[in-house]
Amino acid sequence: MTFARVALLAAAFVVAAVLCPFSSAGSERVALSVAIDGAIGPASSRQLKEALDAAARRDAAVLILQLDTPGGLVTSMREMIADILASPVPVIGYVAPAGGHAASAGTYILYATHVAAMAPGTNLGAATPVEMGGLPSLPGGDKSDQKGEGDQKDANGRPAGDAMMAKVTNDAVALIRSLAELRGRNGDWGEKAVREAASLSANAALQEHVIDFVARDTTELLLLADGRTVDVAGKKVVLATKGLPVETLKPGWFIQLLSVITDPNTAVILMLVGVYGIVFEFTSPGAVAPGVVGTICLVLGLYALDLLPINYTGLALMLLGVVFLIIEAFNPTVVLGLGGVAAFLFGAAMLLRVEGPGFALSWAIIGPAAALTLGLALLSGTYLWAARRNPPRVGGEAMRGQPAEILDWQGGEGHVLALGERWRAKADEPVAAGDSVEVTDISDLVLTVRRRDAGRNGARQ
Repeated sequence: MTFARVALLAAAFVVAAVLCPFSSAGSERVALSVAIDGAIGPASSRQLKEALDAAARRDAAVLILQLDTPGGLVTSMREMIADILASPVPVIGYVAPAGGHAASAGTYILYATHVAAMAPGTNLGAATPVEMGGLPSLPGGDKSDQKGEGDQKDANGRPAGDAMMAKVTNDAVALIRSLAELRGRNGDWGEKAVREAASLSANAALQEHVIDFVARDTTELLLLADGRTVDVAGKKVVLATKGLPVETLKPGWFIQLLSVITDPNTAVILMLVGVYGIVFEFTSPGAVAPGVVGTICLVLGLYALDLLPINYTGLALMLLGVVFLIIEAFNPTVVLGLGGVAAFLFGAAMLLRVEGPGFALSWAIIGPAAALTLGLALLSGTYLWAARRNPPRVGGEAMRGQPAEILDWQGGEGHVLALGERWRAKADEPVAAGDSVEVTDISDLVLTVRRRDAGRNGARQ
């Protein structure tokens, strides 16, 4: 028995010795990679936050943030910058693949990363803030004419729109300069990118000291980043990235859903589907499916709008317009229909406080949506108006005016055939069996009839 215990213990030591190298190999540090492809928004911010959490949890050597973006929302951009600055894992910003770019918000994010690199054939810049609020210009229109910039002045006599844009621009300049000072990059060119919408190619960015190097792929990227000293959350860290395996983090289903529903056009369509689904459920109780689908769409639409920088006055106008159109469908007045369309369009124009690349309401979506809403209201109103003008289809009222045929008659009473049924009837005028009559009234299941064709009946008599 003792020998068996010793043999079992020895076998356990052998297994541990054999598996030890594999366990140490399994704990080898890796470089994680996350790709931000498309407009910067709530989905991008959530994706980066999850990637940074995963990198910290797994004690990754670095996180490669691959950028290919036209820009996006300032709120999401600032959240991403704050997460990068607070990250315990070094972040390497990499503009790729060839043909990609890091424009507008992407430039600020690249400035915030610990190491900045670009692939050949890429560019960055054009970081001028997008104008705030106002009504979006119609296709082919002139924004200055529509906004009336020459009419409203601030305290210094400048157009009010220019004053607001000056504040936003100065704030953006301060942000990109602070990031440049933190990472030791060219702050003067950063300011030029903000004020003049300047752009640079990969090689020009390297010459201007905007990025640290140009790399063709992630292997060369890690090779060139190896040995660099960076400031990570207040601590000096020497990167050891040469030859590290790269593992790409794919966005989960929730991030993919966010990227779809946080498009303002999609959010507006979801809200419309939700409102009309619920209205249809109320008008046709028991259908179930319209109510379920409508509720889900309405909740998703409201959730998406909550993540976007919206103007609640615009949202209220859109909902008011939909309510007017619903009332117009049940009580046609024309005035409510036109007012509902106007309120819906003005609300859509005012919905977003800030329009960034990829986050602008499209008139190609809003116009047809408003036209379809008005069309449904007018169609419903037409049916209701026709139903009011038509005679009743059920009950005693439906019998009036119906044709009937005399089956038998004696004195002033007899039986008639009406709607395929035998009825007792009476008449105030002489009729005979076989005559065609029509129903004028009904009382206690007794019809009152009169002759339909006096000339023909008279000839027969």
